[in-house]
Amino acid sequence: MVHQPNDASQSICPWAASDPLYRHYHDHEWGVPLTDDLSLFSLLMLEAMQAGLSWLTILRRRDALLV
Repeated sequence: MVHQPNDASQSICPWAASDPLYRHYHDHEWGVPLTDDLSLFSLLMLEAMQAGLSWLTILRRRDALLV
């Protein structure tokens, strides 16, 4: 498992190092609790659309999917 430090206290998950979009998602969204209904529903819809596709595909098309 490869870890590249972000700063002295952080490392990158191996899946996040494979693409800049994954890296941004990892650093800014992954593990951040969602509490408002719209954000939770949006994530639920993205998860439903992901069936059979990679999460990277969904992230790339997120803006078009949530119109």
